[in-house]
Amino acid sequence: MPPVVWFGLAAVAQRWLARRQVSRGGLIAALPVLAAAGALGLAGVDRFRRSGTTVDPTRPEAAASLVAGGPYRLTRNPMYVSLAGTLVGHAIARRSLAALIPVAGFIIAIDRWQIPLEEEALAEIFGDDFHDYRRRVPRWLGRVVPSGLSDRHE
Repeated sequence: MPPVVWFGLAAVAQRWLARRQVSRGGLIAALPVLAAAGALGLAGVDRFRRSGTTVDPTRPEAAASLVAGGPYRLTRNPMYVSLAGTLVGHAIARRSLAALIPVAGFIIAIDRWQIPLEEEALAEIFGDDFHDYRRRVPRWLGRVVPSGLSDRHE
């Protein structure tokens, strides 16, 4: 399932779990998280485009270059971190702890089903360069995801 579908399902689940509407105060509180998430995601997309590689996560075999600069020095998946951050911002805007549950579901789904497919394709295309990059840069930011979820094959 494409990551945008996982993101959409998580956002709908948040709406359902958090019966509160977005308030002005909630939106103000969420703005820094949403801004940071947006900036990270846009920087990731920009790096891919400037490198001449695909941003389509359903076609990792079409990768034309291994992007390791910019936000890709901090995380191998800034676009997914951005989507997760957007969901966190949405939970903050709704002032709902329950709305964080779908964020965890999104991260687990992407970590278990999407990223391994992408990394397998990148390892096949870029070989040792990708393995070196994978050793240097965490899948998420630092070790945000419990070690049992992230980088199981390292």
